[in-house]
Amino acid sequence: MPEMSVKGKINKIRNIGLIAHIDAGKTTLTERILYYTGKIHRIGEVHEGQATMDYLPEEQERGITITAACTTCYWRDCEIHLIDTPGHVDFTMEVERSLRVLDGAIGVFCGVGGVEPQSETVWHQAEKFGIPKIAFVNKMDRIGADFWRTVRQMREKLGARPVIITMPYGSAQDFQGVIDVVQKKLILWEEESLGEKYTYHPLPAEMQDEVSRLHKDLLETVVEFDEAALEKYLAEEPFSPEEIHKLIRQGTLALDIVPVFAGSALKNKGVQPLLDGIVRYLPSPLDIPPIKGINPETGKEEFRPPEEKAPFSALAFKVQMFEGRKMVYIRIYSGVLEVGDAVLNATKRKREKVARIFRMHANKRFRLDRTGAGDIVAVMGLKYTRTGDTLCDPAHPILLETIGTYEPVISIAVEPKTRAEEEKLEAALAKLEEEDPTFRVKEDEDTGQRIISGMGELHLEVLLERIRREFGVEVSVGKPQVVYRETISKEAEANEIFDRQVGEERLMAEVKLRVRPRPRGAGNLIASLIPHERLSPEKASLLVDTVEKALQAGIIYGYPVVDTEVTLLDIAFPGGVFHEVAARAATVAALQKAFRQARPLLLEPIMEVEVVAPAEFLGEVINLLNTRKGQVLEIETRGPVQVVQAVVPLANMFGFSTDLRSSTQGRASFTMRFKCFDRPDDLAHN
Repeated sequence: MPEMSVKGKINKIRNIGLIAHIDAGKTTLTERILYYTGKIHRIGEVHEGQATMDYLPEEQERGITITAACTTCYWRDCEIHLIDTPGHVDFTMEVERSLRVLDGAIGVFCGVGGVEPQSETVWHQAEKFGIPKIAFVNKMDRIGADFWRTVRQMREKLGARPVIITMPYGSAQDFQGVIDVVQKKLILWEEESLGEKYTYHPLPAEMQDEVSRLHKDLLETVVEFDEAALEKYLAEEPFSPEEIHKLIRQGTLALDIVPVFAGSALKNKGVQPLLDGIVRYLPSPLDIPPIKGINPETGKEEFRPPEEKAPFSALAFKVQMFEGRKMVYIRIYSGVLEVGDAVLNATKRKREKVARIFRMHANKRFRLDRTGAGDIVAVMGLKYTRTGDTLCDPAHPILLETIGTYEPVISIAVEPKTRAEEEKLEAALAKLEEEDPTFRVKEDEDTGQRIISGMGELHLEVLLERIRREFGVEVSVGKPQVVYRETISKEAEANEIFDRQVGEERLMAEVKLRVRPRPRGAGNLIASLIPHERLSPEKASLLVDTVEKALQAGIIYGYPVVDTEVTLLDIAFPGGVFHEVAARAATVAALQKAFRQARPLLLEPIMEVEVVAPAEFLGEVINLLNTRKGQVLEIETRGPVQVVQAVVPLANMFGFSTDLRSSTQGRASFTMRFKCFDRPDDLAHN
């Protein structure tokens, strides 16, 4: 469909993302969506390294999605902005920042694996942002696929309320098509047309009772969302498919239900009904409440409706180096943006100039002169903008909620193989750090080594490969090390006096404070109980800030402090004069003293690990986890395989994939995700 035919019709825009556990088939599904919408004219397969959206060499080699890729396609008069997100836990941040700017999501589930660990993570990420969702149960052609088990797991593990829109007709090698529950018809695809052509047929006799029951269940669920519809249902009046679709849309937008579709993307079956579901059930920017933010000049809350006549506002959600130049992906919430416009980066309080605007199709760019509310585009020319920054009309400033990030859990030392490449490596690391909020670079003060940190072994492996490929720098790599955290195990109080002669002036302050442990995962809490007559609230906030910075830097071991409560109890100035330097120094000294008395502990990253292996290798898997000080939580039979859930210290997981492959003849796989910081000895008690 020509792009101009839908321009300006914001109600025809759908900003959606595909979210799932690794290997559920998101990229394969995206490839079919692009093919059936006419965006591409040949289907590229992930296993052949030819998928459109997996354009990085690292993605093509591994057959996984690493970076969230954006494209635009058209279906039934609607403009669909689609982001294919990674499924691997190391790249969770890519999912997080994509969901922050999307209006709807498609949860893709493997019909064999069901609701897997990373499926839960990304689903809850979408819930956090209040995003309406639909579900696609994929791989119904695979042996062991069980559509109804997956639907049941959606209820049990995700707390979702699934309603069946299409269900499989047959499974495994007998999977032939899907049944449309709304219209009570069978849909079959022509193999020769690569699934492009499909036809509707009457229901097979043996399916009529089950489909009628599902249709009745669906109707009973959706009439709840409309009083008139409920009265009509109670009067036993018939509903047209259009009326049912409208009610399903109401329930989906209200986050009350999740429409569920079945199919096999690889076998080209079930995709077009899903596309219809995207258009029918997922929101346009007009269905989302106007974005709210803070006016940085007045401090008051303001709203920006999704209209082109409103002042321009947008959120930068991704930075990417494209052929050596910085490109920023933005979601426009209101107003219009044109090439050459001057905009305000409200986060950095800097003026920026828009040099170019692009509509993206994976790594291909198409120039635009103008874009507006509801759009997702890439922009060049923004010097200061980073992930999470707000861009707005300088005459109408607004600061939108930023994008949260994750703390790295693994570090390695890197250095160039030759002195001549030192500057090139520094430049490469700076560019990667600007792109990726979960990638950190710092210099170890004790050893002088350059330390890079990330979300996992694969994350750092991919970044090192990019340094070699894109920037032409060969690096030497140290042994991976985990990132620890500090905490305390008992309550303690301390007071310290700072007394120093500086020139003609004597700086003095005495601070008393208390530290207490908090539950794991509760975070830090800093408060002041110093009476206002002893210290004004403004000056007390300076000391709270001092404590906060000290906790971030580490008190005893030099690692950030977690799950600790610090309460400032009292302050005195023996000289009678408040000195900020003395007050801050006394606070830090009291904090160190209290920590030493409060039995400080080192916590390390604990990972949730799921191993999927054939039943005959269950003993080897459990033995491997035990030797790595893991705690097995659950063993579940899932068709022909055993699924082992465990928690294991990250420090003990290095090299696990190699050992697992050799112990199971390469037939087992595993995934892991960060659970919490804790002591390995405490795993058995948690």
